[in-house]
Amino acid sequence: MRVLYTGSFDPITVGHLDIIRRISCKFDEVVVTVFNNKEKKYWFSIEERCEMVRGAVKDLKNVQVDFTEGLVVDYCEKNDINIIVRGLRAVSDYEYELAISSINKHLNKKLETLFLVASPEFSFLSSSMVKDVAEHGGPFEDLVPENVSENIYRILGRK
Repeated sequence: MRVLYTGSFDPITVGHLDIIRRISCKFDEVVVTVFNNKEKKYWFSIEERCEMVRGAVKDLKNVQVDFTEGLVVDYCEKNDINIIVRGLRAVSDYEYELAISSINKHLNKKLETLFLVASPEFSFLSSSMVKDVAEHGGPFEDLVPENVSENIYRILGRK
């Protein structure tokens, strides 16, 4: 069975990677798709984000990385995917994700969303938090996969 795990991944964090690793053990194929949200300002281009995700998952043989713009339901329909996996850190995530799941289900009755609770050690972590810590000179290296740190340093013009 093929599932979709989607996000903007600006940048991918060890929390995202934990979810990807966990679902890669449960499903035959995981498609990690980098989406652009027009309301967000990105540090990295969609191509850079895809490369960082590819580098982070290179050891997971049943994980592929793709990107697209537009509706998740359209991507799923075009790629024969009927399950979306979303990670939840807190109740506030659930409220947001429930709304997204509901509109996706309205648009495609065959599409299911499965929620996976973040591992406790990553329940505080977000890409925005990583960027905030990095911008203020704090130690962020353990919050992102190893291949991502150098890209953050490049964006910040350091190291």
